[in-house]
Amino acid sequence: MEEAKLTKPQSGSILISEPFLGDPNFERTVVLLCSHNEEEGTFGLVLNRMSNLKLSDVIDVYNDSFDMELGIGGPVQYNTLHYVHRLSQLPQAVQLGEGLYWGGDFEMLRTMIGAGLVTASDIKFYLGYSGWTPGQLQEEIDKNVWIVNNNAANKLFNLEADSLWRDILREMGGKYKVLSNYPVDPRLN
Repeated sequence: MEEAKLTKPQSGSILISEPFLGDPNFERTVVLLCSHNEEEGTFGLVLNRMSNLKLSDVIDVYNDSFDMELGIGGPVQYNTLHYVHRLSQLPQAVQLGEGLYWGGDFEMLRTMIGAGLVTASDIKFYLGYSGWTPGQLQEEIDKNVWIVNNNAANKLFNLEADSLWRDILREMGGKYKVLSNYPVDPRLN
């Protein structure tokens, strides 16, 4: 597979942390950028960190078969609930890419879940978020903290959270495939 060409971050981009990052909040993380604006900053959700909470722990779930694990979207405001989904019909949802949406009318979403119109394979929920002030993300990218991929967001629903970081790097090919095998602690190698 040909090595992926990297581009500037934008809404719908995936950030993949470099394996030697050293920040426990973002070590081996994959972040979906939901909003990226040079003047306002960047808002994203970590896709591959799971909490030990279920959806029913934070909201009333009207459909018991729908209760699911919550992800940890980032180190900011753990008391907020965010969601990405494949529900094009959800009002006020922001399209991030082909078939991928962020947010939308929460009360309508709850109604749709209760009516069985949404399956767990259509949506993922996250507590908290990741944020960058204007220019901060680009500085981190320039310092090789993040790898930008504008073609991986659609993999969110097709890959497992615990292997997402490694799988996306492998699919990017070339030097990224090599990085996917970098040990968590190289001293133990």
